[in-house]
Amino acid sequence: MSSSPVPSSPQRSSPLEAAHEAAGATFTDFAGYRMPVRYSSDLAEHHAVRQAAGVFDLSHMAEVGVTGPDAVPYLDHALAGSFGAMTVGRAKYSLLLAEDGGILDDLVVYRTDTDVFLVVANAANRQVAVEALTARAAGFDVEVTDDSDTTALVAIQGPAAAGTLDALVVADRLQPESPLDELRYYRAVHALFDGAEVLVARTGYTGEDGFELYCDPSIATALWDALLETGADRGVVPAGLAARDTLRLEAGMPLYGHELGTDVRPAQAGLGRVVAPEGDFVGATGVVPADDARVLVGLVTEGRRAPRAGYDVLLDGAVVGSVTSGALSPTLGHPVAMAFVDPGALSAVADGAQVLHIDVRGTAVPSSVAAFPFYRRPQKG
Repeated sequence: MSSSPVPSSPQRSSPLEAAHEAAGATFTDFAGYRMPVRYSSDLAEHHAVRQAAGVFDLSHMAEVGVTGPDAVPYLDHALAGSFGAMTVGRAKYSLLLAEDGGILDDLVVYRTDTDVFLVVANAANRQVAVEALTARAAGFDVEVTDDSDTTALVAIQGPAAAGTLDALVVADRLQPESPLDELRYYRAVHALFDGAEVLVARTGYTGEDGFELYCDPSIATALWDALLETGADRGVVPAGLAARDTLRLEAGMPLYGHELGTDVRPAQAGLGRVVAPEGDFVGATGVVPADDARVLVGLVTEGRRAPRAGYDVLLDGAVVGSVTSGALSPTLGHPVAMAFVDPGALSAVADGAQVLHIDVRGTAVPSSVAAFPFYRRPQKG
């Protein structure tokens, strides 16, 4: 007896899909969305962000609104952080943990008004995040809303990002309440674009200075076009998910599903500082990892053969870890990787007597442990 195939869920589209198609984008499925993976080439877009700026469509990200007089105690309970000291206009990196302390998602939280917060989660974890945040609101005087479908997100990242937005300010098309040069890192400000509200945040996921712009989907295309038009003379180009991945890897920023997951405790991934030390949040009792739990480290190799996710890390031929992300760094010119490694193996290499290797398609390639980030943008003189 045969059965009918189960219909797949319809693929979601970004409000900028037509703009991507006009720009010749190559698309991929990402968390159920049809998103641009590249427009010209991965390398060209990567270098454009490092040298000028790239404009990214991040409208697949999940946005959850939290509003009400209990917003702060609610977030202190729901997330592994402390939010009472956050002033309006501040942003904070945080974690959504499972009951046992594993990581359900990593997020950015913005305080946009006294009792109003915006929680931004990863696209792949939208349902998990919304369900957990909604369930944890029980007993608190707050309203939790999934605003993902009514929010578009455009980012501009790179050295030319601020100048491009400054030009828009001069053109009276983007009018922040405070000057952009006074908008510090991990801050956000309400703005107007052609009379429509935009939340301008100095945040990003590339290791460069940049901004993320939250807006109504109806103005996303106009905003996208304005950024590219204004930045054209500065070398600003559209950039896809492929460049975004190598950029974040060079910056040592974890990606959910690679470095983060329900089997990882924050301290293992170097995120112990994110956790409120005396917090009574969901997952607090299980947040401390076992003494022998693998820890996330950076690894660098020579040559051109890049480690990839899933490759084994070896010590004297024995498997002591696993690569979570790896690539030939376009900026640095050599391979870099992130990997979880046994703490005992790290101790063995710390004295210089032994060397970690990575099994790259059957070849044991020597590697060196490196601090994050692999790349750090030049500081302004």
